[in-house]
Amino acid sequence: MPELPEIVAYIDALQPRIGDEVLEDARIRSFSLLRTFDPPIESAFGKRLLELRRLGKRIVFGFEDDLFMVLHLMVAGRLHWHEEKKAIPAKVGLAAFDYSSGTLLLTEAGTKRRASLHVVSGEAALAELDPGGIELTTATVDEFASALQAERHTLKRALTDARHISGIGGAFADEILHRARLSPLQMNTNLSEDELARLFSASVSTLEEWIEIRRGDVGDGFPEKVTAFDPMMAVHGKYGESCPVCGTTVQRIVYSSRETNYCPGCQTDGRILADRSLSRLLKDDWPKTIEELEE
Repeated sequence: MPELPEIVAYIDALQPRIGDEVLEDARIRSFSLLRTFDPPIESAFGKRLLELRRLGKRIVFGFEDDLFMVLHLMVAGRLHWHEEKKAIPAKVGLAAFDYSSGTLLLTEAGTKRRASLHVVSGEAALAELDPGGIELTTATVDEFASALQAERHTLKRALTDARHISGIGGAFADEILHRARLSPLQMNTNLSEDELARLFSASVSTLEEWIEIRRGDVGDGFPEKVTAFDPMMAVHGKYGESCPVCGTTVQRIVYSSRETNYCPGCQTDGRILADRSLSRLLKDDWPKTIEELEE
């Protein structure tokens, strides 16, 4: 799923291409994409794009007459830019947005169609689409603590709850927790003052660092290889590889279709966290420490 750094990179790349340009047409192929009908999407045709902004993990296209299109890419939605009008790809194409400067294509891999597009009128209607999470790069440590501990959850889940903290998904939660040296399964209600301060610092620095990495990757181009996996990441997607900090083998927890990656050496005092998809089968044979794992 594109998270805050990827959404920022998309907006940075879109601004010089469609900023102040007129939306001429929107060709919608997927019936599941458009989630609103009033105002109709046709009401944006012929209007100039005045602004682009981020709303959590959503991209907001602000047009003349206080009209907004709000795009949520979800897990597999991706954007592609072409300087001339382009046909919608047969298998993965959801929509094409034709501006006076070119065509913005929306695709979604896989068979599940989760990406969404809302068309709303006015700031009040736009605010209703805001999940409500705080922006970490401008929040104070006290605001972070209040958001993180709004409900009792593991740290991984608390960090990715968009109602309380904006823009973080599974990938950057893994990276943040590794940098903070905290277990993804530690409860958010039993953090010490030092641990809370470490987590806040790690959250801000990780997001700021990866915003710059994504901007550097794209340069003057367009983000065409947006993925949750990056060779520069410390633990996310690195199961079975060595932690770049301590050299311990990166482990994972798999539950349903979700995966959490962590380093036992840096985050869990050497303990291997039980993987729910396997631990019931392995029972007493499930390793509890790094030493048992290596044996």
